[in-house]
Amino acid sequence: MKVGYARTLSPADRRAAAELYWLAFGSKLARVVGPTPKALAFIERVLDPAHVLVARDADGAVLGVAGFRTADGAFVGGELADLCAVYGRAGGLWRAACLRLLARDAAEEGIVVDGLSVRAGMRGQGIGTALLEALCVEAQARGYRAIRLDVVEENLRARALYERLGFTVRARRGGRFTRWLFDFGGFWVMVRRL
Repeated sequence: MKVGYARTLSPADRRAAAELYWLAFGSKLARVVGPTPKALAFIERVLDPAHVLVARDADGAVLGVAGFRTADGAFVGGELADLCAVYGRAGGLWRAACLRLLARDAAEEGIVVDGLSVRAGMRGQGIGTALLEALCVEAQARGYRAIRLDVVEENLRARALYERLGFTVRARRGGRFTRWLFDFGGFWVMVRRL
């Protein structure tokens, strides 16, 4: 199968990108940004097409996305007003407080992976690796010296893959609140020098 990679997301593909993001992170974020219909509405609302690389098949269907965060914005960001628009004032305030536990600034020397997901039926074909490599090229083109990602500590397969791709563990973050709110104990901060 021929796969192409693009630097932007068309308006028609916002829903597909939101669904891929939720597929990858829904199990971790469901307690805070669920239920699924509202989560998808929020994600689709805040997606920034300038902060994503997209894998497409020959027909143009979205196969995978690699979102990223810089000091200029994020693939999935949003403001309190976006949360309130989807969840109401009280729901938006509560969710904003919870999401602050995960929010961290973009690394000065690099970009931060803000979501890497490949359609379920297409996994294992190198699309995710190609997206990550394309993201490294994008980071270098923007003048960055590193790329950073966070991987949930329970996801040993992902950590092993990232280590094979040249990422090294810099730190471990998380704790009791991440376990209770997001259903994971902590995460590894991994960096690859470019």
